[in-house]
Amino acid sequence: MTEMINLPDPEADWAPATSSTQVGAGNPARQCSMFQAATEPLISLALLAVELDSVARRLRLTIEESWDGHGAIRAAFFTLDGTDFVVTHHERDPSGTYIWVRKSGPVDHAERMAVLLTALGVGSEAVSYSTWGTGTDLSRVPAAWNRKRGRPVESHQRFWENFRKRTGMYVGRNTYDGVTAYLDGYDHACGGALLNGLREWLADTNQVGQNLVWWAQVVQVVFPEGRPAEPWSDDEHRQAVAGLFDLLEGFFEHLASGHGTMPESG
Repeated sequence: MTEMINLPDPEADWAPATSSTQVGAGNPARQCSMFQAATEPLISLALLAVELDSVARRLRLTIEESWDGHGAIRAAFFTLDGTDFVVTHHERDPSGTYIWVRKSGPVDHAERMAVLLTALGVGSEAVSYSTWGTGTDLSRVPAAWNRKRGRPVESHQRFWENFRKRTGMYVGRNTYDGVTAYLDGYDHACGGALLNGLREWLADTNQVGQNLVWWAQVVQVVFPEGRPAEPWSDDEHRQAVAGLFDLLEGFFEHLASGHGTMPESG
């Protein structure tokens, strides 16, 4: 078994990669959601002798969880110096971090990998296998490279169960705006399969305006005396998220009761 290498801690001025679009944030990585980024085929680049959680800690990434035809997969999508990277670990794979890039990305993979290694604070000693030769032993090519991988697919029900239990792994800081933006993005990505009918259901069951977007309807239900003044406190964010999740559970139970069912395939 390959010995894992420890990465240094993030630099003191590095903001989380999810917020590092701000000028001066320091962190060279810019993270986006898998539902924004996984729209093109991915090609294998390298396997690092580094745990995925260590990569996430160094670059201050938020790990997302999904499911493909081979089981559970953990991943983070980010841009670094103009290259779209994906770092993954599949539950059935040996230890290490699998590095992927968009198929349309730069041809010089060794050069791009050098950029990633520099950001991680390590050298080529961290590369167990690569597509350009460094560390490659073709008799021990990682099984993940021989799988047909594309955008991770999971049932909508499984996504919801995972999202509710591990919200922070999807959105980072657990704010109402962050949670609703993620759910809205997921719903758009799957053609409305998750939240179709939610606005009408909220209007019928909670007497809130049907002309409002669903996240504004939820605020009316959770805060019947009026929307709290900005900026919200942590307690108000927690109350809003908890109220949202309770309402969504009620909506999904309504669908499952014979008024329709949540689709099972992504």
